[in-house]
Formats: sequence, C-alpha cells, structure tokens
Amino acid sequence: MTISQARHGSAYYDDQSLDYRDYWTDRAYEHAAEVLAIRRLLDGRSFEHAVDIGGGYGRIALVLSDFASRVTLVDSSQQQLDLAGIFLAGQPRIERCRADAAHLRLPDDCADLVAMIRVLHHLPDPAAEFAELRRVLRPGGLALIEVANGAHAVNRVRYLLRRRPVPLNPVDIRSAAIRELGGIPFVNHHPVTIVGQLRSAGLELDRMLSVSNLRHRALTRALPPAVLLAVEAALQERFAPVYFGPSMFLLLTRAGPGR
Repeated sequence: MTISQARHGSAYYDDQSLDYRDYWTDRAYEHAAEVLAIRRLLDGRSFEHAVDIGGGYGRIALVLSDFASRVTLVDSSQQQLDLAGIFLAGQPRIERCRADAAHLRLPDDCADLVAMIRVLHHLPDPAAEFAELRRVLRPGGLALIEVANGAHAVNRVRYLLRRRPVPLNPVDIRSAAIRELGGIPFVNHHPVTIVGQLRSAGLELDRMLSVSNLRHRALTRALPPAVLLAVEAALQERFAPVYFGPSMFLLLTRAGPGR
C-alpha cells in the first residue's frame, strides 16, 4: 500500500474480499438516519451540480440526485466505482470519476453542492481535502460534511470516568494490534476542531445535526424501524448543540473569493 493509498483508502476498498455494500446490509437504521439528515438539511433547495466526495458505490449520490440536476460521484477506488455502475444503473444524471479527495480531477468553482459523508474517519488531518473541497465549490455554494464524532455522549461518559477531557485532536479507534499492521486509518474527530479547520478553509457553519442517536445494537434490535426513525427525527436538531450522536452532519457555506 502506498502513502496515497493509505491516506485515501483506495487499496482498502479495492480489496476483492471486501464489498462495502455488505457493510450496510444490517444497518438500515443508520442509513435511514443519514438520509433523513441529508433531506432535512437540503429541504427546499435545488442545485445544478453536486459532487459526492468518497461516494463509494453511490449510496449518498442517489439521494443527492433528488436535489441536483447533475451529480458527480468521486472515489479513489475503482472497485467502488464499478459497484456504483451497477447500483446506479438507470441514473444517467450521476457520473463517476476516479480521484483522491485531496486531488479532485474537477475544475475550480464547478459545483454548488459538495458532500463528504463517511470519509473523515479515514483522514487524521483533512486540511488538504478541505482545501480541495473549497476549490471545486462555487462562492456561496454549500458543503455537507459528516463527522465521526469523538465527543459523542457515550465517549464523554467514558472520559469523565477516567477524569480526562475529551481530546480535541483525532483519536485512532483501532486496537493497538490492528494499528501495528498499518493500513487505512480509522479516527474520530472532535466537531469543534473540524468546524475550526473548515472555517480556516473558508467554509462557514450554517447548521448542524446529531445523527444516528440510537445507534446501539440493543435499541436497533428492540425497537421497530418506524419508532427508531420517529425518535431519531425528534432528536437530530435537539441533540446537535451537545454533540450527542456518533455522527454529526454539518451544513456549511463557502465564503466569497476574498476568503
């Protein structure tokens, strides 16, 4: 695995023994919670061109196509793009592009919506990706970014019991044994740190949602899907200020050319 592959995950997601679609087979609640958040944040808006960075097999690109005339799904993994070709068959408004998130093969200011969902957990230092995201986003355009939240409620209790503050820096959540093997990073970020990094890149926070608030196996097994989603819908806005859920969804606006 090269440094670039380790950073962007192409080797990991090109592994023939891994089919990322399988990851979602028993995660219907998580998927529905994320779709609910996206639709809530984009409600009433329409876009000419949306870019889905690290979009994998097209799970989120399909949702974005309800809001945009054209969607470009970008991923560094050819295997994921091939799967997207199957998953998105019959969706001519969604095109595929192989590129790293830090080196998008797209023109400046070409999109009025850019999404980066389930990507930050592979990026201990996302500064280059944020700069590239801003480059392709038009002034006044919107960015939709998901944060693997290291400050979620359960983690805060854990750190409180240890009498330690929740780290502001990224935390690798892999076991020591797995880290020794190398490979792709898996990190949690503090939302405050990410918002600061995005502001430095020229993106201002407009709105935030707490997502997958009931992501616990006991809850997802015990409660009917309709109940899970009804509670999730009620909590996303209310719990956002305290960073409750394991995922935080951020809606941001790109500042003008002077920033």
